Amino acid sequence: MAEARPGEEPADLTDPERRMWQAYRTGSVCDLSARAADEDNPHGDRVWGAGRSVRAQVVALLLLHGPPPVPGRVASLKLRGVRITGRLDLSGGTVQPYVELQSCRFDSEIQLSETRFVTLRMVNCAIPRLDASRLHTEGDLHLPRCRVARGIRLTDAQIGTDLLISQAVVQRDNKGRAIAADGMSVAQDFQGELLETYGEVSLRGAKVGVSMNLRGARLRNPYGRRALNAPQLTVERTLYLTSIALDYVLGDSGSSTPPYGLGQTPTRGQRAQRFECRGGLRLDDGRFGDAVDFYGARFTLTEEQEVSLRRIQTPELRFVGERPERGRVVLSGAKVVKLVDTSTSWPGPGGVSIEGFAYENLAPRGHFPLARRLAWVEAATPEYSPEPYERLAAVLRTSGEDADAREVLLAKQRRRRATLPPALKAWGFLQDWTVAYGYRPGRAALWMAVLWAAGALLFSRHEPPPIKADEHPHWEAALYALDLLLPVIDLGQEGQWKVEGGWQWGSAALVLLGWILATTVAAGASRLLRRG
Repeated sequence: MAEARPGEEPADLTDPERRMWQAYRTGSVCDLSARAADEDNPHGDRVWGAGRSVRAQVVALLLLHGPPPVPGRVASLKLRGVRITGRLDLSGGTVQPYVELQSCRFDSEIQLSETRFVTLRMVNCAIPRLDASRLHTEGDLHLPRCRVARGIRLTDAQIGTDLLISQAVVQRDNKGRAIAADGMSVAQDFQGELLETYGEVSLRGAKVGVSMNLRGARLRNPYGRRALNAPQLTVERTLYLTSIALDYVLGDSGSSTPPYGLGQTPTRGQRAQRFECRGGLRLDDGRFGDAVDFYGARFTLTEEQEVSLRRIQTPELRFVGERPERGRVVLSGAKVVKLVDTSTSWPGPGGVSIEGFAYENLAPRGHFPLARRLAWVEAATPEYSPEPYERLAAVLRTSGEDADAREVLLAKQRRRRATLPPALKAWGFLQDWTVAYGYRPGRAALWMAVLWAAGALLFSRHEPPPIKADEHPHWEAALYALDLLLPVIDLGQEGQWKVEGGWQWGSAALVLLGWILATTVAAGASRLLRRG
């Protein structure tokens, strides 16, 4: 390209470039499209000739040192159906004009490292690669419906308002990453509905000022361990990894910029596309101001891969997706106020880890009986651990479900019993059989009543002589049997009568059974008081 002074039109511009130059000065759209759908598809195989081509050098000259606008107009670069030849390199530059490219095709990668924009919108463009590390925008960065052949790099980028990559299709780079955005900061929303990626999406340490929306996205990484790698991700509101209603998504309004939030989480019966993750998902140490939502999510994992939510903190976790057939869901150390789940969303034994998982409320969707909840805890603890049982019991007790809380603690004691030596295991069986470790006090009262009735019937057939003939109470068989059964309490009958032979053995049996019942009830009561 011939040398030109800043703002001066080069002498060697082609006709398409001259049209672009004049459109820039008036802020109008330079439209080089052919008006035929099969010819204007930037992702198709049809060749775009010289009549639709402009050089990347001319585009860079306009953006960095463009001519002044026509009086009364605002200069901006708006292209539609244009082929940009050569490598567009704006690294380190400052681009003041508004930039909007629709259905354009780039022959080579776009280099925007450390570039400053006001707003950059590329809609439905074919891009070999986008390198925008440390990019800074005062406004939006839009890449909806774009197809990127060798990855997007947004490491440490700062987006002044919104990042929109909905319906984009992004292939991996030479490091296996489809999107590399570690340390990226988005001041407002991150919209990635119906996004398709083939490689790792890396968002380590990224920050989103409002919500992050990946409804209906399909993240696939058959080449590595994780499809989404986002430890220490911070989202001030809600992270949506959910299905999306398709009632009005597929149509194209024809507007230059697609609307924010193409769809919502579907209701029952609506046509929807699931959020799919083929590969591991990692959100360890993340902070989410409102919720993490997995409604309708589908995970396809290998045995070694995980949905890792270690140490996340959020007011609400909605784990209401499909049950992963393989892999693990790990919630170790996570802190959640409300856990919303279903009985069918969790993997089976060995597929869940909840060691140190703290939650304050349970809000199951659909029928989630206590037996299934206990099976969930058992599946998450291949080796006995008391903490998950005690956490569940505390949550149930707080919500007023005292009977269910006792059932959970009873299940804990039965699980613990399997780890004890034979003698203690036998004692545990006795406690369970008699008074259910004290968690079913009605059973103790029933046993006491049965033994009392048996003792009263036994001693009603025999009136023993008094030990002191001139000093003894009136003989009452029922009162005598009760005095034998109740330890510590003295009803004035025991020790007043001379019981010998088989009657003495019967008395000793009642005393022994009374002490066993009292001991087990006391042990259970102490556990209840300690946990209360």
